[in-house]
Amino acid sequence: MDYSAYQNKSVLITGGAGCVGSNLSLKLSRHAEKIIILDNLDSSYPWNIPSADNIQFVKGDILDDEKLKLVFKETPDYVFHLAAHFANQNSVDNPEKDLMVNGLGILKVLEHSHSSGVERFIYSSSGCGVYGLDSKMPFEEHDVSISLHTPYQVTKLLGELYTNYFYNLYDLPIVNARFFNVFGPGEVPGKYRNVIPNFFFWAMNGQPLPITGDGTETRDWTYVDDIVQGLMAMGIVDEAVGESINLGSGKETRVIDMAQQINKLTGNREGINYVTRRDWDAKTCLLSSIEKAKKILDYKPQVTFYQGLKETYNWFENNWENISQSAEF
Repeated sequence: MDYSAYQNKSVLITGGAGCVGSNLSLKLSRHAEKIIILDNLDSSYPWNIPSADNIQFVKGDILDDEKLKLVFKETPDYVFHLAAHFANQNSVDNPEKDLMVNGLGILKVLEHSHSSGVERFIYSSSGCGVYGLDSKMPFEEHDVSISLHTPYQVTKLLGELYTNYFYNLYDLPIVNARFFNVFGPGEVPGKYRNVIPNFFFWAMNGQPLPITGDGTETRDWTYVDDIVQGLMAMGIVDEAVGESINLGSGKETRVIDMAQQINKLTGNREGINYVTRRDWDAKTCLLSSIEKAKKILDYKPQVTFYQGLKETYNWFENNWENISQSAEF
């Protein structure tokens, strides 16, 4: 895709130090004039922030009005809102914080975006969140659910309701990106983090990998570069405005197969432990329909699951000292 539309433009990325944000920031820095990252580093670290002459990092929270005023003084043309109180278990343990960050936080960023007249607002929603047990697989964008199982799922849907409100009332050009099981370089393992970085960390430390359930559960794991491809298209394709669009691989992978691949890649001989499934973990299978993304964005996932695992392992090996010092469980 031609990304020349980003030339001479400034881009604000909230949560830009995380896995998706750091990879998006680096890719956009090759096209846009300026990238502003706003991140409180709750789930990332300074060493993980991409470095480029046109990337500016501001440490701050999306709930901090002064920090928001500071970054919006840069008059960003595009806003990618990736900042979030992340993870289902984290939201179950801390529901009030989840509501503040994922509810009030996006409202504040939307208000500033509207006042500043941004050209596009792209929101990182969750395909794993807004579809429920009453949604049919593969999940299509029209089939959302209000029968949800965690505060995180509730507030991710709330974020879409807020973006749609600003689109309907104020004509703010928004796009809702529904991510499916993102993985790849840039995500540091730790408590409340995703399963793949945690499994790599434990496997490289010679520990058995804990599977909640029997391992036949499936996920639609999507490599971060493919997510970034979809996000960048959402910023410049006019037909995407006002839409919610799945970004996934469109393929199911069993959890047991993922774990065995990681043990094989790392040479971990400790195998697998089976543990009780968590109370909120009601979705045994996840699979996205990416037909809408293909049609509107010309979205084409390029990286196979195994290729993505190898790239992630390479990143772990190259950054092992930082990762091992930063991971908190």
